[in-house]
Amino acid sequence: MKKMYPFKSLIVLLHLQALIICLPQKVSAQADTAKITRNSPAFIPPAVQRWDDRVMIDLQNQRTPKQTGFFMFLSENVLYGDIGIPAGLLVGGIVSNNKEMRQNAGYVASSTALSYGFMLLIKHVVKRPRPFVQNIQITPVYRASGTSFPSGHTSSTFATATALSAAYPKWYVIAPSFFWAGATSYSRMYLGVHYPTDVGAGIILGTGSAAAMSFLKK
Repeated sequence: MKKMYPFKSLIVLLHLQALIICLPQKVSAQADTAKITRNSPAFIPPAVQRWDDRVMIDLQNQRTPKQTGFFMFLSENVLYGDIGIPAGLLVGGIVSNNKEMRQNAGYVASSTALSYGFMLLIKHVVKRPRPFVQNIQITPVYRASGTSFPSGHTSSTFATATALSAAYPKWYVIAPSFFWAGATSYSRMYLGVHYPTDVGAGIILGTGSAAAMSFLKK
């Protein structure tokens, strides 16, 4: 019976990861939205803020229906990667009785969960308004709720991609992983819901979370 404990621990970890990502999102978004106004002070220095605004306006002027559909798909389905990848590793490890794969499932899930937890904390402390709230010249594809800094989609996808690539350092793992993370991150700017600096902070947070949890990697 003792051999079953690692399985149970990983399954519990995946459940916790899903709860951390899915449940607090609506609550914190509603609370943060209620607290910010168009006149809220920007966390980013004025010169960087102006650059952020210019990038966002340039991106919105280059939108096409085909690109918008693709980037909306990426943003709306981010959880399939964040939760599906470690879950797939866990199932594969159980079916093939592969201890290394099961341990790597825990590493990827822990990295993503850690990045998400810190992202919520930073959002709560910083409370940077969304681009379309801060600057009325920015028109989003849809009006995301909550605050802007850092990008949660970016931090979670880069945590997942970095951890997966560290666990399996092969080009056919690294290339699609970071393409997915990079495209998802770009989508947040393209859709008008995150500034470039939000995305940059998300990349640092995501990769840093994977590095911090690397002791779990087999």
